[in-house]
Amino acid sequence: MTQSYSKYEVPPEIKRWNWGAACFNILWGFGNKCYLPLLSFIPIFNIIWFFVCGFKGNSWAWKKGNYKNVEEFMLVQKTWNRAGIAYFIIAIIIILIYVLLTILFLDQLF
Repeated sequence: MTQSYSKYEVPPEIKRWNWGAACFNILWGFGNKCYLPLLSFIPIFNIIWFFVCGFKGNSWAWKKGNYKNVEEFMLVQKTWNRAGIAYFIIAIIIILIYVLLTILFLDQLF
């Protein structure tokens, strides 16, 4: 039996990190009717806001969404999480390749 929660009561099982909210904060915000991620447009503040969106994203989405139950919510957010993790891994790989190529290029100059 699934327990039902009110719109304003955040279930404990969804209070966890959300990669989609962290990595795609603005797109994720529009998709989940949460507009606080728009604060990511503020320079420097957006570094901190990456972590805030990741930690609080599920709570915001639960309060703004019209989900019937936790399972439906988790199904929607699972897609965002997969995309966010993929984006994060690809970004790290690109940064590492850039750093390695820069080191190799600078090594050839001297």
